[in-house]
Amino acid sequence: MKVKSISKWKWPAAVAVLLLVAFVRPGDKYFDIARNLEIFTSLFKEVNAFYVDEIDPEKTIKVGIDAMLNSLDPYTNYIPAEDMAAYKTMTTGEYGGIGAYISKLQNKIVISMPNEGFPADQAGLKIGDELLKIDDTEVSGMNTNEVSKLLKGKPGTPVTLTVKRQDKVLTFELTRAKIVIDNVPYYGMVSDNIGYIQLTEFTTQAAAEVRKALLDLKKQGAAGIIFDLRDNPGGILQEAVDICNLFIPKGQVVVETKGKTPNWNKVYKTVKNPIDTEIPIVVLTNGNSASAAEIVSGTLQDYDRAVLLGRKTFGKGLVQSTRPVGYDSQVKITVAKYYTPSGRCIQAIDYAHRHADGSVDKIPDSLKTAFTTAHGRTVYDGGGITPDITTEAEYLAPVTVSLLTNGYFFAYANEYYYRHPQAPGMLTFEVSDKVYEDFISWLGDKELSYKTEAERALEEFEQKAREWEHYERIEPQIAALQQAVVHDPQRDLRTYEQEIKDLLGREILARYYLIKGEVAYSIRHDRDVAEAIGVLNDPARYRGLLQLPN
Repeated sequence: MKVKSISKWKWPAAVAVLLLVAFVRPGDKYFDIARNLEIFTSLFKEVNAFYVDEIDPEKTIKVGIDAMLNSLDPYTNYIPAEDMAAYKTMTTGEYGGIGAYISKLQNKIVISMPNEGFPADQAGLKIGDELLKIDDTEVSGMNTNEVSKLLKGKPGTPVTLTVKRQDKVLTFELTRAKIVIDNVPYYGMVSDNIGYIQLTEFTTQAAAEVRKALLDLKKQGAAGIIFDLRDNPGGILQEAVDICNLFIPKGQVVVETKGKTPNWNKVYKTVKNPIDTEIPIVVLTNGNSASAAEIVSGTLQDYDRAVLLGRKTFGKGLVQSTRPVGYDSQVKITVAKYYTPSGRCIQAIDYAHRHADGSVDKIPDSLKTAFTTAHGRTVYDGGGITPDITTEAEYLAPVTVSLLTNGYFFAYANEYYYRHPQAPGMLTFEVSDKVYEDFISWLGDKELSYKTEAERALEEFEQKAREWEHYERIEPQIAALQQAVVHDPQRDLRTYEQEIKDLLGREILARYYLIKGEVAYSIRHDRDVAEAIGVLNDPARYRGLLQLPN
């Protein structure tokens, strides 16, 4: 029998473990650590040497690392060297590439959004272009991650793309560049006196981008600001502090972090003179507003500096830091919890106390503590940030979801663009009845497969009813109900016409103005934005919500 060599094992690490064992006593916490590390070392050596099949040491160890970290919280992660580039992109918003988002639709890799001013846009690539080859590599059958890796590369290096546009095959010669993803993809006036800023990330330069947008809107006459943090997953804590500093005075506490070690017990204060401490602000939030987005919304709420409108935020009050662990890899560790100026931690899930099956609970309402804002309003910890004005979440109808997932909005918008080369007005374009009728006609030979809520509920009832010994008594009635509730796509296309028009309009306008067109169309049809405009145009209501003195 041939025994696999164990030369791959890193003996210095094993020696270090043995030395550690030598200097600790049984019962000591560090003895337990050293003992278990020695067991793990020996176990891996034995498996590596004698397991019947060849194993991949790196993969096997990573499984063990991931399992260990998964027992803590979802944000403590091991980042191997090969994933560091993606992690850097996530935290800094920078990478080397062509500057375009790609997606997979109907088994085709397509350009879904070129970033304005970067190589893809400058070379003339369009939304809907199907990628066929990258240099000499055919991309058919690849997933988006594989294609993305081929597109990325060192700035200044060339790349050749072969694409299909309608019935033509085109070749583009591009030079990769340093791509910096905008934190503020759109800002603009939504009425004569109200400005709007959408912040989607908290990567490097987020505060600078918000500052620029704010100053520009004030020059355009903005007397109130809608600050959209919906679906913002957070990012760099210091950027959140600097954004708060735009609206609150110098020397004010923005957030405090508390951790196991003293060096993570920090108080972050504003250190610069603000841009404007008086302009009315409405902050938009939802269930996907997390981390740094919650610091900004919570801090502005604590100082009664803004009215929060929308849905309760995610509830992530944890701070992460990366630490090197050798060989160009790092570990991202939850090192502290953060607390807003009123003293509340909005962390919603208690990862420290797990059930036997590994599950965790949300912090119950009975354990939440009340805090007060600067003007005495009551706010609570432990469950995200609750808006001052709660609005209902909007859900798409099943027919709309089907149109979206099948890529029909995307495909029709592509065809519309090439049939209408003249760009419509970004701030005035609407999907007319004529365009909508054309869309319905275009859908004529397309499959629309979906189930309504009534159909799903009846299907579940039938499954349960079949377990009844007298099911045959009600079988005819169930069959009749099934016939009565069966969906009618043509009817649903009329019933949900407005929401379908909204999504179609976004796609069409994106073909002419990219992300700016998409956002500009969507906010004109956004109920939360409309509500925010109403609040900002009603000074008495705004001040009443914040309990500001008259």
